[in-house]
Amino acid sequence: MNRPPRTPRPLTNLLQGNAPENDAPADPAHASRRSFVRQLALGAAALGTLPLAACGGSDDAPEVRFAHGVASGDPLSDRVILWTRVTPPANHGADIPVRWEVASDSAFATLVAQGTASATAARDFTVKVDATGLRPATPYYYRFMAYAATSATARTRTLPTGSVSQVRLAVFSCANYPAGYFNVYAEAARRNDLDATVHLGDYVYEYARGGYASANAEQLGRLSQPVGEILSLADYRTRHAQYKTDADLQALHAAAPMIAVWDDHEIANDTWANGAENHQSATEGSFAARKAVAMQAYHEWMPTRNAQPELIYRSFAFGDLVALHMLDTRVIGRDEQADYSRFFTASGFDAAGFTAAVGAPTRQLMGSTQTQWLQQQMAASSATWQVLGQQVLMGRMNIPAPILIDTLQPGAGVSVSQYAAIVAKAQAAPATLTATEKGVLAQPSIPYNLDAWDGYQAARETVLAMARGLNKNLVVLSGDTHNAWANELADLGGNAVGVEFATSSVTSPGFEDYLPKENPAVLAGALQQLISPLKYCDTSRRGYMLLTATATECRADWVYVNTITSRSYTASTDKSLKVVAGTAGRGRIVAV
Repeated sequence: MNRPPRTPRPLTNLLQGNAPENDAPADPAHASRRSFVRQLALGAAALGTLPLAACGGSDDAPEVRFAHGVASGDPLSDRVILWTRVTPPANHGADIPVRWEVASDSAFATLVAQGTASATAARDFTVKVDATGLRPATPYYYRFMAYAATSATARTRTLPTGSVSQVRLAVFSCANYPAGYFNVYAEAARRNDLDATVHLGDYVYEYARGGYASANAEQLGRLSQPVGEILSLADYRTRHAQYKTDADLQALHAAAPMIAVWDDHEIANDTWANGAENHQSATEGSFAARKAVAMQAYHEWMPTRNAQPELIYRSFAFGDLVALHMLDTRVIGRDEQADYSRFFTASGFDAAGFTAAVGAPTRQLMGSTQTQWLQQQMAASSATWQVLGQQVLMGRMNIPAPILIDTLQPGAGVSVSQYAAIVAKAQAAPATLTATEKGVLAQPSIPYNLDAWDGYQAARETVLAMARGLNKNLVVLSGDTHNAWANELADLGGNAVGVEFATSSVTSPGFEDYLPKENPAVLAGALQQLISPLKYCDTSRRGYMLLTATATECRADWVYVNTITSRSYTASTDKSLKVVAGTAGRGRIVAV
């Protein structure tokens, strides 16, 4: 539904705390600074946990702020992770005592959980607490306090148990800060019907200022910090900090708990287990060291519940309706990506060599340990829907080789529109085809993206066989490509297994940037004709995906904004598709 233009400011009513880091700090919400410190000390004394001396007394308490907002994440039925960062004065190294509160009401008249924590320099003054003892399927409000500062008030929610009638999730991917405003986050933050948000990665990008998708950054006031490509722990922390000064991202985090995984740009472009395309060891040092500090900063700055930094995969049970399994298809078990340059030879495309390479039985995307874990999780779950939250496209995205060649080396092949014209000619007047046109049509169809499951075909068959063997209703959520997709998933035997719903990006450009001469509507139509499992795609718009599950169906709605270069925008739902539960509907995408 189209909506009139709006300006996504001010923030939702939930955001009542301090201003972003570049703004002047807000006045204390409830009392003068000195009075607030005394009140905090009295309350702490009653709990026996936070004596006045720990705050440095009311006269020498440092001026602190909550410039990066608050967030909640990894909800369970009785607990949720609460996150914030305390912005200390310059050159401040001492621990900062923090108090947190959870209430059943936004006025905090009825506290249900409370406690204290420390913001330390060792964790970049970020704070994460696991608020326990909560009730299932219940909305809560939370906030933090440190000295005279009080954070924004935000809303979270615990997971349901038992019989559940509906689960609704907003799904995001690929938010490059210098590419444009986070209007997509602003739009989703306005909803009050979400059980959680799901972020499939590329929450931050690693590139230097002026790098990828930064053409409008200076004009929009969104130049990357720090200036260079992020490599060190301090670099990754600074980049995360910049993202979380964004008011729209703060609003999203304040509206609902987030369940997140990383993709590659949280570390470096095209990451795999032991390297990345955008990492050169000769000049940038050890990749293992870079990966370790990137993961450390990620967990410091995200509301994740992690026991081991490298283990991001985990499951969430929404009662008897949805089992959400968040996977790591990017780092922990991934073999290096295949490279098409190895298979294009002077005599043409080496189809046999390519098929053997990408279909090798030992080729891993998730790794054996994670694959076994997923098998156990799905087997143990009786939920109606088994949903995989992961990074890269699972659908078979085979396109004619001449089209792919043209995208890799413009002019060497044919464009999508040129190929479509040749196909139309072959159907209408085959006798008029030239030898060159016949050669184009004779070329095989091959995967367009070897960074996705198409480059790890045995691993895909393993997961599909798993779901089919367990008789599960499978829905795969994907991001990464900056475009929206809906694919039907079948195994190599042609058995319908599940569906894939893939979200567009928050700001990162899609095919409209890589194929600027193609009309997006024509391109989308041509792709759906060329790729038989593909039932929907959008190749040019930024947005998010709304997933709604009931006992009978799982529905995806693709919501788009009309611009990311203005703070005034319109939003619309372009497409709604669903899959019906049960063997009859399994693996079949139908219109709503």
